[in-house]
Amino acid sequence: MSLSLAHYSRITEIVGDIIKVQVPEMGSGQDICFGDLALVEDRDESRSLAQIISMQDDQVSLQLFNGTKGVSTASTVRFLGHPMETTYSGNILGRIFRGTGEPIDGGPSLSHDPRVAIGGPSVNPMRRVLASKMIRTDVPMIDVFNSLVESQKIPIFSVSGEPFNRFLSRVGIQADADIVVFGGMGLIFDDYHFFRTAFEDAGVFARTVMYVNQASDPIVERLLIPDMALAVAERFAVEEGKRVLVLLTDMTAFADALKEVGIAMDQVPSNRGYMGDLYSQLARRYEKACDYAQGGSVTILSVTTMPGDDVTHPVPDNTGYITEGQFYLHNGVLDPFGSLSRLKQHVIGKETREDHGQIMNTMIRFYSEAKDAEQKQAMAFELSAFDHKLLKFGKLFKARFMDIGVSMPLEEALDLCWQTLAECFEATELLMKQRLIERYFPHSEKPGAPH
Repeated sequence: MSLSLAHYSRITEIVGDIIKVQVPEMGSGQDICFGDLALVEDRDESRSLAQIISMQDDQVSLQLFNGTKGVSTASTVRFLGHPMETTYSGNILGRIFRGTGEPIDGGPSLSHDPRVAIGGPSVNPMRRVLASKMIRTDVPMIDVFNSLVESQKIPIFSVSGEPFNRFLSRVGIQADADIVVFGGMGLIFDDYHFFRTAFEDAGVFARTVMYVNQASDPIVERLLIPDMALAVAERFAVEEGKRVLVLLTDMTAFADALKEVGIAMDQVPSNRGYMGDLYSQLARRYEKACDYAQGGSVTILSVTTMPGDDVTHPVPDNTGYITEGQFYLHNGVLDPFGSLSRLKQHVIGKETREDHGQIMNTMIRFYSEAKDAEQKQAMAFELSAFDHKLLKFGKLFKARFMDIGVSMPLEEALDLCWQTLAECFEATELLMKQRLIERYFPHSEKPGAPH
C-alpha cells in the first residue's frame, strides 16, 4: 500500500517541535524520503504540516512547523510523498511570504500558481562560468575597495546593535540587480516592518520577493527561509536569465535554529553546542550562488552576527571557509582592513576604470599610515609635516568613504579619491604610475587648501 494513502497512529515520542512515529512497513515502501512532508492530524481534526528529518529502522522523526502544542500520542500521521515546495511565478514579485510559503501580505491567493521544490542540490560545475561581472551598489567601501561580483557569496560580519539591517536594505535598494530576494530569519517586528517600508518607499518593491520568519513565529520555519529564497532565485536566474541578488539576515539565527533542533534530536553537539554538520549545512545554502553559462546569476549577501564580536565563534568561523571574503561592519562603518572581496580582481580595471586598482591600493596604504600617525599623536610623539598630512587624509577618508550612509556612483567615488589625495599630498608623494597621475590628478588642488 502506498504510504501516502495510509494513516499512522503509533506516535512514540514528542520532544520540543519533533515527534517520532512508528512506520512498520517503511523498509519496503518506496514513496517516503528524507525531507518529504507529512500531515499530522489531532483528534479535534486540527492539522499541522511536518517534515521528515530522520529515518532509522521503523522510526520516522518529524519536525512540526507549527510546534507540538496540542499534539498528542493519539494523533495520526499521513505522508504526502513530496518535499517542501514554494510558489514560483512572476506573481510572487512584490509579495511577502512566511516560512511555510504562505503569503502574509493580504494579497490575492497564489494557490493556482506553479510550485517548485526547495533544498535541491547545488549547480553542476560544468554549468558555471567564472565570475567576471560587477554588481554596483553605489557604496564606496564596496564598489571602490571590495567590489561585489556576480555569483559571489559574501557575508557581512557584525555584532548586535550595529546597523547591519539598515545597510543590507541600502544595498538591496541600490544594487544593480534585476531581482532582489530577501530572506529574514528571527526578525523582530520592527526590523520586518523596516525592510518592507524601505523597499516600498524606494520604489523597488515590484522587483523584490520577501520571505520572513519573525521572532514570534515557530523556530522550525526559520530553517526553511534560506531554501525558499534560494529556490526561487535559482528559477529566476535559470528560466528567465535574471541577475538575482539574495539578501539573508541573520545566518547566526539560522545556525541557532539548527542547534536547537539537533539538541531535540539527541545529536552529539560539537563546538559550543552546535552540531558537527554546521559547515555542510551552511555550505549547502551558500553554494547556490552561481553565474550560469546559460542564464543569469545568483549572488548571495548575508548577515552573520558574531556573539561577543568573536570571529572565532563557530558560525562566522565556518562561514569564512565557505565564502569569498567578508564585509566587516563595526562602529557604524565598513572596516577597510577587516573587509575582503576575493573576487574583486576579476572586475577591477577590466569592467571598471583603468585607475581603479591603483587608486584603491594607494588610498588604503595612506589610510594605514594615517592610523599609525594617530597612534603617534595619541602617545605624544613628535609629528612630522607628512604625519600631519596623513592625519588630515585619515579624517577625510572616514567622512567621505567609510560611513555606510555615503552613496555615490563608482566613477564619482574614484574622482573623489583623486580629489582627496590632491587635498592632502603632492603628486610626487603618491608613488603611483605617472600616466595615471597626469590624467586624473587634479593639479589645481594644493595640500592644506581650505576644504
